[in-house]
Amino acid sequence: QVQLVESGGGLVQAGGSLRLSCAASGRTFSSYRMAWFRQAPGKEREFVAAITWSGGRTYYADSVKDRFTLSRDNAKNTVTLQMSSLKPEDTAVYYCAAGTGYGSSGSRSSYGYWGQGTQVTVSS
Repeated sequence: QVQLVESGGGLVQAGGSLRLSCAASGRTFSSYRMAWFRQAPGKEREFVAAITWSGGRTYYADSVKDRFTLSRDNAKNTVTLQMSSLKPEDTAVYYCAAGTGYGSSGSRSSYGYWGQGTQVTVSS
């Protein structure tokens, strides 16, 4: 069982940066693949980035590649999404997710645990 709590959202101007954190409870955090998804108003929740249990591999949506960086610290049970060169189209609620590692890293169905979300708003 994993409980996830996101933090770090807020309002930023286009071109700015934000860092989102996800704190996880549970002794087995290091065994989970972790990911971030986002959902804009009126749109479906979409994949942003994922990281393997060891942190050895990361995956990014094309829309955020080269702007976002995902990392994890298994000793602290945290995952961090560093977002830079933010655009108004990045505005959304961002969700942290944990999965066992089976299935596609970009599929919502691959993750069984979700946080409550944190709002990111990018003004133009």
